[in-house]
Amino acid sequence: MTQNHIVLYEPLIPANTGNIARTAAGTKTSLHLIEPLGFKTDDKHLKRAGLDYWNDVDIHYHKNLEAFMQTLNENDELFLITKFSSKTYADVSYQDPDKNYYFMFGKETTGLPEDFMKEHEDKALRIPMTDKIRALNLSNTAAIIIYEALRQQNFLDLKRELHYEHDKLKD
Repeated sequence: MTQNHIVLYEPLIPANTGNIARTAAGTKTSLHLIEPLGFKTDDKHLKRAGLDYWNDVDIHYHKNLEAFMQTLNENDELFLITKFSSKTYADVSYQDPDKNYYFMFGKETTGLPEDFMKEHEDKALRIPMTDKIRALNLSNTAAIIIYEALRQQNFLDLKRELHYEHDKLKD
């Protein structure tokens, strides 16, 4: 069965990682952190962004990019999310039930290593945007990508409807 993964290459900003961890917990998405990290995972900013959810995240740490790449197998589909691609995230199908989908995001300041991107250029995807900004926020970008994959996968095991004790839309 398909499993989605968000991979953060050397993330620097704890609030971004915390927000992405919250998205991962809410979407049953695995989170991979490639070291070195620009913070400790017990950092107060990280906890502020995702403390209630951190223990519910399927999180994996990798010592470096090479160590992460060694964990992939033939059923794993890796995509690099970058502003330098001509192919958009919506141009790809994420519906093969026999595949695991990995979406790799670069460091907030420098992105993914240039040599690595050139080696995997055919797996590079972008989110359309204007030229008025340098880039979208990392946590927003991760949410856009993972929800497109989930939409194509009919939201896998996610609940389409929840009922709350004080539901504002129900009598």
